[in-house]
Amino acid sequence: MSPTLIPPTTTTTNQPTNQGLTAGIITMATSRTSLRAFLVYAKSAIETAIDSNQRITFVIGNESADLDSMTSSILFAFVRSMAPPRNTFTNLYVPVTNIPYSGIQLRPEFLALLPHANIEPQHLITLDDLPDMSVIKSKILPENTRWILVDHNALQGQLGKIYSDRVAGVIDHHEDENKFPDDTGSEPRVIKKAGSCTSLVTEYCREAWDLLSGSATSSGAAHAQRDRLSDGAAGAKLWDAQVAQLGLASILIDTANLQSKDKITEHDTQAVEYLEAKIMSCPQLSAKFDRSKFYKEIDSAKKDIGGLKLQDILRKDYKQWNERGQKLGISSVVMPIDFIQKKAGKEANTQSLDEAYLEELRKFREDQDLDLFTVMTTSTSSEGEFQRELLVWAFTDNAISAARKFAADAREELGLEDWHGSGGTTHDHHGEKQWRKVWWQRNVQHSRKRVAPLLREAMS
Repeated sequence: MSPTLIPPTTTTTNQPTNQGLTAGIITMATSRTSLRAFLVYAKSAIETAIDSNQRITFVIGNESADLDSMTSSILFAFVRSMAPPRNTFTNLYVPVTNIPYSGIQLRPEFLALLPHANIEPQHLITLDDLPDMSVIKSKILPENTRWILVDHNALQGQLGKIYSDRVAGVIDHHEDENKFPDDTGSEPRVIKKAGSCTSLVTEYCREAWDLLSGSATSSGAAHAQRDRLSDGAAGAKLWDAQVAQLGLASILIDTANLQSKDKITEHDTQAVEYLEAKIMSCPQLSAKFDRSKFYKEIDSAKKDIGGLKLQDILRKDYKQWNERGQKLGISSVVMPIDFIQKKAGKEANTQSLDEAYLEELRKFREDQDLDLFTVMTTSTSSEGEFQRELLVWAFTDNAISAARKFAADAREELGLEDWHGSGGTTHDHHGEKQWRKVWWQRNVQHSRKRVAPLLREAMS
């Protein structure tokens, strides 16, 4: 599908002349269009920025690229591009899902959700749409970029090494790493506790989105898309409802359909109410929309990982940090360790499940070159209770010291209880000193948002 640039019906007044968006990219300020058309347009803007050495603003989620990161970046970029602030760096905000395109296939919840917004995997903008990391700095000059972070507040990895000084705003619900000043000008600096980052994005964009929904007209070019409607107002309501379903899915998943009392905040409940109102105001969707069925569909898809290889399961929801020269990696898995063991045994065609799954974890650690590797699992017990398990594996002397410190310092806060008699053991593997321990994490309200800072503190 070749990109189609969408002309605006109106332009914003008092906007500066933006030399970075003059050739081939037209401002979308106050235009209305479908999410599908917007993403096609935004993807073409990357090529234009590269070819013509132009400015570009990216909105990017964290490296685990879970549902919350994906929907946060799209929702913010979509609304912000329709109504950019005055004196903005660029009028167009490009949402980036922080994984290669191949990673989308590892996220069945994406595949289940995208049709609700009338988009397909190829419409998402991924790392594959950016230049290769070995040449990206010369293709997209740092001074020509600004980056808005959602669902994290420190740009990591190779992108962080090149563009961290160009971060202009952040909306996040993780612990503040204090990387940016309090004053971010016209861009947001929102770091608050919430079950879902998408809730905070919805809250921040609400006023602008309401103004758009109430006064903006539909782009004529958008009617050339497959979602053409004869009534522009009805089209805008449909497009709003489709975007609202994206955002709603993340909030429901992150709060267990607003049933997780340890996670829910007022930001989440108000965002759900607001997004549902967008859906219910659309006649095409309201009649058949049922929140519980919608949640179960996306939740079931998220847990449907049986068809994935174990190495893919470990990297599906994976985050990594560098802490004082040491590398920490944490994989979150939506099935218990028993599942991981059986999966490894089946793939290795062996009855020695413990040996097989440890070998798979060791392989993942080696591929990522980690000093400290952690696996966090979530599952439901036979009695229907939500439960967590935590595995910590240290591979260097410094990491072993950090792991032991974490085990002592975090035991009470996390409610750590030995798993199936697993003790903290120091052992040699091919001459390499290691330490490994597995626990039940009884204080299940603490997700990776809390476990990661505790591990990093122990490493510092």
